Amino acid sequence: MKNWRLKEIVVMSALSVVFAVVYLAFLPVGKVLVGFFGPIGYDFIFGIWFIVSIIAAYIIRKPGAAFLSETIAATIEVLLGNALGPMLIITGIVQGLGAESAFAMTRYKYYNVQTLMLAGVMAAVFSFVWGYFTSGYAALSSAYVLAMLVTRMISGAIISGLLGKALSDALAKTGVLSSFALGKEQRRKKAA
Repeated sequence: MKNWRLKEIVVMSALSVVFAVVYLAFLPVGKVLVGFFGPIGYDFIFGIWFIVSIIAAYIIRKPGAAFLSETIAATIEVLLGNALGPMLIITGIVQGLGAESAFAMTRYKYYNVQTLMLAGVMAAVFSFVWGYFTSGYAALSSAYVLAMLVTRMISGAIISGLLGKALSDALAKTGVLSSFALGKEQRRKKAA
């Protein structure tokens, strides 16, 4: 974080706090889906729980943004009263590492829609592997577990990747991100 500006840290932290609240708000939605579809219900919307890592990385474009934002969001979510408690912080770390791995694969040079969707998919894969061992997925049939993984990967790509990009681009169009990497990119595109 030695090359980070104070405003980048502040924006990343603010995004993390906002999405910690969003994450908590989606827990009842997930429970309703589980009531209708069984354990796979959460996987339909699981991408929402990775979105801050994609948004922060897309806006700031520095190594560690995805990892740190997801870890901060998980910590705030615990402080706000998530029933999982401190174990959720480890989950946030795992999800953040997953998203971060996609940006690392491109050496932090590409922030296009494909990379953002890949970040959502990688967060899904990392979180699924973690969940497999902590949530008892081994007790389910292999076909069902595979369906859960594929559903979570699609959710990560669409909700985190596509929706995260759309939200970030909409925010950038307001001008509030003009001094960030995303805002500068938007200005260059407009000028061209």
